[in-house]
Amino acid sequence: MPICHWPSFIYRHHQNLIIIPPPFSKIPKKTNSSASVFLSVSDMDATITPGLYPLHRCKTLHLVRHAQGVHNVAGEKDHAAYSSEEYFDAHITPLGWQQVDNLRKHVHETGLSKKVDLVIVSPLLRTMQTAVGVFGGEECKDGIDVPPLMVANAGESDHPEISSLNCPPFVAVELCREHLGVHPCDRRRSISDYRSLFPAIDFSPIENDNDVLWVADTRERNEDVAARGMKFLNWLWTRKEKEIAIVTHSGFLYHTLSVFGRDCHPSVKTEICKHFANCELRSVVLVDRSMTGSDLATTNYPGKIPCGLDLPSDVAAEKLSEEGNAK
Repeated sequence: MPICHWPSFIYRHHQNLIIIPPPFSKIPKKTNSSASVFLSVSDMDATITPGLYPLHRCKTLHLVRHAQGVHNVAGEKDHAAYSSEEYFDAHITPLGWQQVDNLRKHVHETGLSKKVDLVIVSPLLRTMQTAVGVFGGEECKDGIDVPPLMVANAGESDHPEISSLNCPPFVAVELCREHLGVHPCDRRRSISDYRSLFPAIDFSPIENDNDVLWVADTRERNEDVAARGMKFLNWLWTRKEKEIAIVTHSGFLYHTLSVFGRDCHPSVKTEICKHFANCELRSVVLVDRSMTGSDLATTNYPGKIPCGLDLPSDVAAEKLSEEGNAK
């Protein structure tokens, strides 16, 4: 008999969450007879098995690392540049804007731009420039007065204004920031400054105008970044949106995703956990095994309308057998 087995690649200290990579096939085990039998549970511990979960307890996440920043260029030549105040809240480079344009074309050509319900972005200049450039609206039309997602030349970009027309809402969230501390490129400006540059981004989840999280002499530990990432993923279940783009950072993505995939095939673990390139997009499915994301199913249909007899044959056989034994 086929056995339905939940995916085992679960972060062990947060067992209510699963990140599922692309599906895999389960191959029957051959026996000496001409028949095939499915693997036992003990066999499944050492092989790939499919996963199955109700759709309304899942979210699709489109994970994006920001485009190339000026700090990336300087830091690759000399790592000490990451500690330079010259790269405080680094903006993206002209090459980075080309990367943004190419990713924007991709999300439009694949239809992804029409599927995303919400864009969540780390409140740093390079991530917000990337997010609005990729998922933002079309050019402003005459007679329509809406606040732009980004004003012209925001962050030394030499880039025209980006419209908020016909695009999903954007929300800035501190939980998905890069490693905190030491590197000025990871220190943010005041929210007041950002509001003037990105008028249509919602900054309301951020409590403090100034950056109270970044400290000059202490770099956030990798395990603390991972714990913050798990807190962020759990926070996502407070949102009603089902398909969410998240524009964030290499370190945050790497340490958050590295806690997943421990019990799956090494190639899947690599797919989940490898470092992101600038402006790379990967899509995953986030599964909630608790009742945190207990939204009602929108596509399920109860059946039996109008009501009628519908006892399945195997259940009917069991019922008749039970009734016969009771006599």
